[in-house]
Amino acid sequence: MSDDVARILAAAARGQFPPPDGSTTVVPQPSTRDAGVLAFTAHSVVFTDQDPEWVRAELAATPSDPLAAAMNPRFLLALMARTGRRMDCVDLLTVATALPGEPELPLREIEDAEYGRVARARKYRDDVRVWAADGGVLILGRGVAGRWEAAIEVDEDARHRGIGKALALAARHLTPDDVVWAQQAPGNARSVRVFQAAGFRPVASEALLVAG
Repeated sequence: MSDDVARILAAAARGQFPPPDGSTTVVPQPSTRDAGVLAFTAHSVVFTDQDPEWVRAELAATPSDPLAAAMNPRFLLALMARTGRRMDCVDLLTVATALPGEPELPLREIEDAEYGRVARARKYRDDVRVWAADGGVLILGRGVAGRWEAAIEVDEDARHRGIGKALALAARHLTPDDVVWAQQAPGNARSVRVFQAAGFRPVASEALLVAG
């Protein structure tokens, strides 16, 4: 397996992005589980174990602005058909630096949680840990290329009390790494606002292709 994606993500977390030259970089998958596309400003990264020449031919055949071809539905459908994988949506990929000390929000770690979002997280991440707060849940786990990713869930009756922002901030305290990542569906404006209010900055869009 390749560590190309890990290097690209580590650089992006430091604010060092691929050159905005309109090109596409094709690299091997970082693991058997993870394949997909990252779209930075005027530069895309396709991480797949498929033939790079096939990838470039499909991109060239996609009727789209070349800057957007890697995220064009035609290309993504071709990539899914080629790999036998599926995807849910194109996410906004964000990152934040770790914070020292313990979170201000009182949390209790949950062992063997199997409900809802936690069970789903284990399909996409390794080493998943879960904390509960009064009104919400925080999930941390290792996702694409081993990066630490956060996801949160706020109870409906606890909304508009700042719980979402507090959970996202807690992820910055609890991450074992120097940074923590999070994905938000762009249409979920509430989630986008919460993570940005907690200091997560957008770095790319991401389409993950999952097996099965």
